[in-house]
Amino acid sequence: MSTERLESIGEVVRRRLDAVHEAREAAFTDSRAAIRAASKAIRAVHRGEDPATLLDEADALLRSAQDRCAPFPQLTGSGPVADADKERCEARLFLALARGEGLPEPEALGADDAAWLGGLAEAVGELRRAALDHLRAGEVAAAETLVGRMDDVYALLVTIDYPEGITGGLRRSTDVTRGILERTRGDVTTARLQARLGDALQAHRRDVLEAEPDPG
Repeated sequence: MSTERLESIGEVVRRRLDAVHEAREAAFTDSRAAIRAASKAIRAVHRGEDPATLLDEADALLRSAQDRCAPFPQLTGSGPVADADKERCEARLFLALARGEGLPEPEALGADDAAWLGGLAEAVGELRRAALDHLRAGEVAAAETLVGRMDDVYALLVTIDYPEGITGGLRRSTDVTRGILERTRGDVTTARLQARLGDALQAHRRDVLEAEPDPG
């Protein structure tokens, strides 16, 4: 093969790789921005604010990243893009779970099944945070409601038994979910027992006061 022919092939390869690299960098920039928007949306839910604008922003940024990757199969499902899809699913699923609304399906979110499942698993951590906020406010019943929803999520996740390469490492996330659920259930149980003890002490105090003789 002549040197000229080798250089010609090399130039064609470089141009193709330049295009892939440019698409990759742009997609990763959009993906990181989508992750930030989704994270802000989650914080907004915790603060009782409307996350709709941030969620729409995350959706748009993810679509942009996916469109940039579309011509290059080697970029499909790559790190930051997959992470952005999962983070966006987490935000939308946490919002639905926190409000007690129906969960959007993967198709409704335009999400990959693995990203949807991963987002669902990670939403449990946010539900724990919300439950602890309720406990600090003395709202034990509200915290118990969230634990019930966490339990429902875990019950689904343990039925997804496929190789990690298909589910994106869901088995580990499910194990983490179980630990979060058990700790939160323990916290709620302790809070419920403390509330009952407080009620019993108050009732005893009233009985003692009522039983005391009238000094007059």
